[in-house]
Amino acid sequence: MPEAILAIVMKLTLAMAGAQEATLIFAGDAMMHQAQIDAAHALAEGNGYDYSECFKPIKPLISNADYAVVNLETPIGNSNFTGYPCFNSPVEYVQALSETGFDLFLTANNHTLDRRDKGLKNTIAVLDSLHLPHIGTYNNAGERSKRIPHIVNIKGFKIGFINYTYGTNGFTVQTDAVVDYINREQITRDIKTTRTAGAEIIVAAMHWGEEYRLLPVASEKSLADFLIEQGVDMVIGGHPHVVQPYEMRTNPLTGRPALVVYSLGNFISNMKTRDTRGGALAVVKLTRDSIGHPTVSDARYELIFTVPPHGNPSKNFVVYPIDSVPAAWRTAATAFRSALK
Repeated sequence: MPEAILAIVMKLTLAMAGAQEATLIFAGDAMMHQAQIDAAHALAEGNGYDYSECFKPIKPLISNADYAVVNLETPIGNSNFTGYPCFNSPVEYVQALSETGFDLFLTANNHTLDRRDKGLKNTIAVLDSLHLPHIGTYNNAGERSKRIPHIVNIKGFKIGFINYTYGTNGFTVQTDAVVDYINREQITRDIKTTRTAGAEIIVAAMHWGEEYRLLPVASEKSLADFLIEQGVDMVIGGHPHVVQPYEMRTNPLTGRPALVVYSLGNFISNMKTRDTRGGALAVVKLTRDSIGHPTVSDARYELIFTVPPHGNPSKNFVVYPIDSVPAAWRTAATAFRSALK
């Protein structure tokens, strides 16, 4: 039986059996400010860094997804850990995110060169040593060619992931390291390569836009239009540090739904304004249509909110679902949520 016909028969069989459904979760910017580093060090009583409390309230939501993605917006170092403006975080932070249930780490963001090429390459080495998949930065072009396309089989759905950043805060690569910057020609090539390699769904994670703007700016809209025109099925945005809207479009190449998330805001941080203390998790459901084609059948935001320890050495920064925030912080959480309506 010809391969194309066999593939159609397999898809039809799966569709009729109702066998395929998958849930993906995307988290926003995983920040690591100095107060977070200090709290984790104090909680560990000076013996390393303890982030074990940070994600307990949301771990069930993350770990129950079939696949979870987070933007790691800090290099991972071995010492001299610092927060803003040039981040450098301990390995325990990545371990805590992994234990929470995150499966893929995005590293193309404006802080990826905060510790220059050495920090970029050390971050890659740490993630590799922990067997944690990652995309966005690479030791060299040869390694990139091996890692891209990045296609994951998630409950029978072949999903390709790509990740780019608008810039790196003025720092530039000084060695053979590679940062995936937003470049439409490169993105077009990567989409084609990923689709040709068998991806049924393509997810483009974009670090873009302007900080603290509650609505997407023209550059985001233009790039989202371009990505959808190229056949991307999901666009997941970050960097503004506030939650921006999401919308369902139509993939012009397939006629099926396409999701655009402009900004998920902060996943965890020590930012203190009404709009930056919280963020959103994008929960996306994939199914197959009546003839077996994969489709984005549902998407929603689950709002989250970070509660700081306020100097209590027995506490850490903790991320809560918006409806589970402790009483002392409910007014702030309500104000955060109300601003998004």
